[in-house]
Amino acid sequence: MREPPPDRTRSGARVRARPIPEATVARLPVYLRVLQDLASQQIQTVSSERLAEASGVNPPKVRKDLSYLGSYGTRGVGYDVEYLIYQISRELGLTQDWPVALVGMGNLGQALSGYKGFPERGFRIAAAFDSDESRVGEKVGNLAIEHIGDLERSLKEKGIAIAIIATPAAAAQETAERLVAAGVRSILNFAPTVLTVPERIHLRQVDLSVELQILAFYEQRAAGRKREV
Repeated sequence: MREPPPDRTRSGARVRARPIPEATVARLPVYLRVLQDLASQQIQTVSSERLAEASGVNPPKVRKDLSYLGSYGTRGVGYDVEYLIYQISRELGLTQDWPVALVGMGNLGQALSGYKGFPERGFRIAAAFDSDESRVGEKVGNLAIEHIGDLERSLKEKGIAIAIIATPAAAAQETAERLVAAGVRSILNFAPTVLTVPERIHLRQVDLSVELQILAFYEQRAAGRKREV
């Protein structure tokens, strides 16, 4: 990738950093995925209209979101795809390597440990834990599964601040508390339960069963409309 130019407004002045709203942060990974797909097709520029359509939002929202990065595009040309990928990746912290701990090595944990999208986006599973002593030492990729009893020591030694919880629901809260005590600041929870963590901790919840239930609601409603017709 070529050396990116400094962020500037159209007047040439360096952009002053502004706080980025949480809603915008949530959309940046979507824009990044679309841009990376465009780059793979050797597309060098993209309009806000095309980026909006592919991202499922409207053009004004795209332009406002990207303005927080100091990116305004060029009238009649659009945005430089390669540079926009760099800007978003930098803002999301993806230009550096992030070691991640994975707790719970059941079917879901094993699937997550083998997900190639993590290393491609700057995340490296650096530690894997399970409570099953028979699995301790078992190889998962290049990692040996560690016993959950070694969690705090291992995380501190490796300097890990991001963790994924893939344990059964009953063990998730205690796991979260131990992660926080070990210095973890960001948690992605796949366990089907609501966790309570200190306000300083960034917590994201992925409950697959809840998402399926929401889809079932819309499917039922669509089926009801068909019967009425």
